[in-house]
Amino acid sequence: MKTLSAAALALMAVTPAFAGNTLINFETVTSFASIESYYDGGADGAGAIGPSLGVVFTGDALGLANDFVTYFTHAPSPIGVMAPVGADATMNVASGFAGAVSFAYTASQFVGQVNVWSGLNGTGDVLASFNLVKNAQRGCSDSPYCRFDTMTSTFAGTAHSMTFGNAANVAAFDDIRITAVPEPTGALLLSLGLATLFVARRRG
Repeated sequence: MKTLSAAALALMAVTPAFAGNTLINFETVTSFASIESYYDGGADGAGAIGPSLGVVFTGDALGLANDFVTYFTHAPSPIGVMAPVGADATMNVASGFAGAVSFAYTASQFVGQVNVWSGLNGTGDVLASFNLVKNAQRGCSDSPYCRFDTMTSTFAGTAHSMTFGNAANVAAFDDIRITAVPEPTGALLLSLGLATLFVARRRG
């Protein structure tokens, strides 16, 4: 019985490595600073250190929060958003993400495709694509960007990047949700944990 309990505890300890739902909500990244490796346990352009989520943004993706000017309202996570400011605005996930991706956006004009790619830095095959319509003040007028709509797409395969360059200077994004692929070490630990639990049950 003690062996079974120990095995169960070991399995519980490694299971979080497989908890793949990741939310990037831009609430704590520095406003007007490039996001960079903030969501990979590194620093943003202002030196602030963020959580280790395995997600890195290129320098053309900035954090944005309201200050003495109200830039946006009604964002799903109300404090901060991501604003692409150049053609290279990209989100990279080295370990990959799979199954589906979703995000909220606001745009002051039609945005060409926001794409999900099989490779890093917008390379490889396009696995999913979004065309974003103008919606920034649809049904509201309390700020220049007062409406956020949520987009979701499922896809086959494993993605490693998402490009926002076509939305530069005309859109903002919030609450990006991905299902991260577990690190190989985490997958191995979970397999070993399951095997240990199975053996313990057989012996019990």
